[in-house]
Amino acid sequence: MKDERGLYYHPQAGNSRARVYVRRGRDGEVEFRLWQADHPEVWERHPWLSLNVVQNAARLYKEERNREADPLKLYDLAVARTLLREDEA
Repeated sequence: MKDERGLYYHPQAGNSRARVYVRRGRDGEVEFRLWQADHPEVWERHPWLSLNVVQNAARLYKEERNREADPLKLYDLAVARTLLREDEA
């Protein structure tokens, strides 16, 4: 899907209030940015992030805040690549 912010997918089935936007960075690497209708400040506080940065942040989050959480469930590289490939075709 696409809107004024760019290409996105819904990371949680049935929840249209959260979106993960995807784009290609300068080096061609996939980048992600989270938007949540209930927490618009997330978009403002967090820039575009590579998957490597997301993975490191998720690891720290689990270690320091919530061992049971898996923030990586939101970021799907296969879906992101498919969206980008379709948009670039």
